[in-house]
Amino acid sequence: MSGSTFGKLYSVTTWGESHGKAVGAVIDGCPAGLSLSEDDVQVFLDRRKPGQSRYTTSRSESDTVEILSGVFDGKTTGTPISMIVRNTDQRSRDYSEIASFYRPGHADQAFDLKYGFRDYRGGGRSSGRETIARVCGGAVASKILAELGIRVYAYTSSIGPVQYDPSRFDAGYARRSPLCMPDPDSEKQALAWLDECIAGQDSSGGTVECRIDGIRPGLGEPVFDKLDALLGKALFSIGAVKAVEIGDGVKVSRAAGSQNNDQYGDEPGVHRLSEHAGGIYGGISDGSPVLIRASFKPTPSISKPQKALFRDGSVHEITIRGRHDPVIVPRAVVVVESMTAITVLDLLLQNMSSQMDHILRFYR
Repeated sequence: MSGSTFGKLYSVTTWGESHGKAVGAVIDGCPAGLSLSEDDVQVFLDRRKPGQSRYTTSRSESDTVEILSGVFDGKTTGTPISMIVRNTDQRSRDYSEIASFYRPGHADQAFDLKYGFRDYRGGGRSSGRETIARVCGGAVASKILAELGIRVYAYTSSIGPVQYDPSRFDAGYARRSPLCMPDPDSEKQALAWLDECIAGQDSSGGTVECRIDGIRPGLGEPVFDKLDALLGKALFSIGAVKAVEIGDGVKVSRAAGSQNNDQYGDEPGVHRLSEHAGGIYGGISDGSPVLIRASFKPTPSISKPQKALFRDGSVHEITIRGRHDPVIVPRAVVVVESMTAITVLDLLLQNMSSQMDHILRFYR
């Protein structure tokens, strides 16, 4: 299996399965001299771990991280950073019966068609538990970005039909909210919607919005490695993401040019009167805040009876057992944040060679 590494100069390789002994990450390209401890990473992992409310899976995992290499005396050494999070609460017996059929909405059949073999215990590499490793990489990337004055923060913008109200945006509340929603009133409506889904043995989709403040101009290349293209790849690589938008996203298809163009104001310096493009022009950042959005499908594992394809070609009604999130979005917020941070840091490092002045300034 290829494709488990993301990034060029700052790269993160993930490994492990949801019901194996552990999952983890190897980070290459982290500069030496960064203050780093397991606590720095644990803060991020605690935001995605299960069992924190009735709206997440009841799987009881502490998701405790261990740093195995790349850190000495509290500082990164410049060598690969290896991290491990051990699985302690697998209940593989809950999945034993699905070895004979393919669950609706899951990657079961596609995985089997590709490899002729699959780890049916919770989805193996296709499980959302793989995102633990991404969060490990994102925690380190976010720490480096913070030292440069760059802040990446994500939050839930919608759950099912409920959309947050931008006029009531409260980033601090989003960190305290069980749904990571930045608007208390909309959160109440979303909680009521999720209670309906749970009562009906169903699940819900939703959207995560992510903002990058303090980003430097010049990130991204004008052809294949556009900033928006790489952010799209990063977010589409998260399981269950079905759409990614930058700025106004799909709304631009319904706008006129005079409405969509971000015109300049009369104030000195670069001052735009709107942010329809989301801070990216021609695939390159211009230094204004970047706004991106990732839409997640509903959790496919639901208790409601469904028709499934069996390996012998027959179709039968099944009921999926096990512990599953009625909505993925709140735990995915930190994953979106992490993949965004990894992408931005990798491009910052690449951009150091974009101008001769940068090279001369460093080596002189």
